[in-house]
Amino acid sequence: MIGRARPDSLAGMDTAASRRAFRDATPVDVPAIVALIESAYRGDASRAGWTTEADLIEGQRTDAEGVLAVITRADTRLVVVENGGSLVACCQLEHRGKHAYFGMFAVRPARQGAGLGKVVLAEAERFAHEEWGVPEMHMTVITAREDLIAWYVRRGYERTGRTSPFPYGEDRFGRPTRDDLEFELLTKKLG
Repeated sequence: MIGRARPDSLAGMDTAASRRAFRDATPVDVPAIVALIESAYRGDASRAGWTTEADLIEGQRTDAEGVLAVITRADTRLVVVENGGSLVACCQLEHRGKHAYFGMFAVRPARQGAGLGKVVLAEAERFAHEEWGVPEMHMTVITAREDLIAWYVRRGYERTGRTSPFPYGEDRFGRPTRDDLEFELLTKKLG
């Protein structure tokens, strides 16, 4: 369960599951979380996995200040997944009244494609529904990331067609290499 270090109950999803544990992030984890998120989405290291945004956005995806703000915010949890003492995945869950928001999701590039992302997403959905009692999960995904959107659709998320602009001019979120980036809201009924 999210919130307490424990071995993953969905052990058949990848070969390292027997040593994997979910827990809430602490301020001590901030540098490792920033490094994990950056490795999954930005720069040449991200190209080892399939979630890279390196061809769409240059620069940082997050920073220590932003990660710490998520860790300390009320009604929000930043969950980390450890395997053999190493941080291998993370995600943000934010309680927003009648739904939960899922974000800041990253899996170490060398671990992508082995089922870990499915396990993390399923645990986040379980927690949001069972512990917070919310009937729906929301997330936003860059519309140019058709492969990532398709991955979420295969997991039951629906495209809403509702979009919001990318925060151009805010280098804190990176520098887009094109001018047509926007986010689409994806939703899923839980339970």
